Amino acid sequence: MKKISMIPIERITNSILLIRGMRVMIDADLARLYGVSTKRLNEQVRRNPDRFPADFMFQLSKEEKAEVVANCGHLENLKYSPSLPYAFTEHGALMLASVLNSPKAVETSIYIVRAFIRIREILATHKDLAQKLVDMERKIARHDTQIQAIVKALRELMTTEKTKGKSSIGFRIKEKKALYRKRRKKR
Repeated sequence: MKKISMIPIERITNSILLIRGMRVMIDADLARLYGVSTKRLNEQVRRNPDRFPADFMFQLSKEEKAEVVANCGHLENLKYSPSLPYAFTEHGALMLASVLNSPKAVETSIYIVRAFIRIREILATHKDLAQKLVDMERKIARHDTQIQAIVKALRELMTTEKTKGKSSIGFRIKEKKALYRKRRKKR
């Protein structure tokens, strides 16, 4: 009878991080999922460098390692490691399964692929939602501009009405003096 091993996809999706604009998994998380030590996993990577180009795997910088340790509680042990961890993209994680070449690695790689697919679907849904929010913000901004124009026009009407009312009643002093002078000259 075949032994059934279930790895919750949530556990895998929680291990997928966004580093350098790519969704990746850290070597320690992959080693745990594949059931090997991180040392053995990295050993297989060093033995097969042609299988891990830069778009499949990269090594974290000191700053990136510090940020990962600070933001991911389950990777706190990396703080004490003198070496910089490796980050593997979806393709790199699959390539690891082929170099580890164990039944557990093959089975786990299927779950990892499903987790990456699930994240892509979630991001696509969020992307649609984000676009709808942007569209709504544009509409609101247009309405705000129109409302501001209406308020400005109302204020102008109010100030011109006040001004009209004052200037239409009586004469100004200069106009009175000029009119008085004209009348005197005519006499």
